[in-house]
Amino acid sequence: MEQRVSIITLGVSDLTRSQEFYERLGWRRSMAKSEGIVFFQAGGMALALYPRDELAKDASVSAGGEGFRAFTLAYNARSREEVDAVLAEAECSGAKILKPAREAFWGGYTGYFSDPDGFLWEVAWNPFFSIEESGAIRLPD
Repeated sequence: MEQRVSIITLGVSDLTRSQEFYERLGWRRSMAKSEGIVFFQAGGMALALYPRDELAKDASVSAGGEGFRAFTLAYNARSREEVDAVLAEAECSGAKILKPAREAFWGGYTGYFSDPDGFLWEVAWNPFFSIEESGAIRLPD
């Protein structure tokens, strides 16, 4: 197996509401003709939104379960200022700010918001990671 992630699919409670939230953030929908699922190109990977019940059915698991999902999505910024700007944009788009940006113990600057379904997004500036013009993140060796 190659060391990569191709698509992150979020099981959402209201597909239209979630699509509109991400579009208010400035994301552009890809594959506009797809029905019942929404895709966004996200750098070298994709983010998909799919109804929670349908996603659970597809994976043959229960759709129940609330609270912390034991993972976060991350947007790595190129600067501290960009972290603040992204969090402000998310809040104006309907996100709930869970943790305002602050200095992190590891030397960066980070905050968190949740989307309409409670999926957690970390917005961080990490002085040890570089972000290419394309948005691709480059980790140190």
